[in-house]
Amino acid sequence: MTSASPKTIQIFLPSGEPTGIRVAEITTRIVQLIEVPRKRLPEFFKMAESTQVGVYYLVAVPEDGSASQVYIGQTGDLRARLAKHDKTKDFWERVLVLVSRAHSLTPTHALFLEWLSIDTARKVGRYGDLNGNAGSRPHTPAPLEAECREMFETAQTLLATLGHPLFVPLPQPDARTTETELFYCRSGDVVGRGLFTNEGFVVLAGSVGRRQHVPSIQGTSDESFREKLISDGVMKIDGDTVVFARDHLFRSPSTAAVALLGRTANGWVTWKDHAGKTLDAVKRQAIGA
Repeated sequence: MTSASPKTIQIFLPSGEPTGIRVAEITTRIVQLIEVPRKRLPEFFKMAESTQVGVYYLVAVPEDGSASQVYIGQTGDLRARLAKHDKTKDFWERVLVLVSRAHSLTPTHALFLEWLSIDTARKVGRYGDLNGNAGSRPHTPAPLEAECREMFETAQTLLATLGHPLFVPLPQPDARTTETELFYCRSGDVVGRGLFTNEGFVVLAGSVGRRQHVPSIQGTSDESFREKLISDGVMKIDGDTVVFARDHLFRSPSTAAVALLGRTANGWVTWKDHAGKTLDAVKRQAIGA
């Protein structure tokens, strides 16, 4: 995030349902973000915002912990563009739409915000990118670019607040990371390194796992989940092993361990710190104590 200052965010539920359409905004900013579950598109199309110029994010977040995916676009008519995507793109589960509360977003704003969103999402690498060739940076006058970057900062905050941290880098070990914050998964050729975070467990790039699945998980969701990580490019095959090509966030330590070991595992005891203490002892038992 570009700013760590305190913020007040207002979330409006047009239908009164927390799982329905949600409209998020920082009341002092001119843009708002509208989250629309795919099945609620007809309701969104009745809203005035659906005819505006906007930037949109089609997202899918698999329950199995494999790579989330995003397609980013912009349009002068959200209703028409999203109706087309509903017919032609299968992968997405919900769309997040960035519009101006003051109806001040122009096609020039939208083009730059689309480019900036794609460029930032690729650099962060949290979500699989489905945009293909996104084109070059559009020419944008300096005053308008400044407006766009302020809008983008707001979009970063609102997306993360609604559970889609597209532009928030995963935690990385650095000079301030103590050895006790790193955890290891070791078994034969398996050498995994990871961090326990507020969002889940991050397996770090370069971690090495077992290529083969044990017989007990063949034909199960665990096998499909590991194969999906390979097809998504999160893990790359290297002989009898798989290597994490990039950092990847898992929802639980156990899912992270399954990805590396190719078998069911309790990640709370499989992941250990440099002294051999389990993740459970370091994090959960320490809280109890």
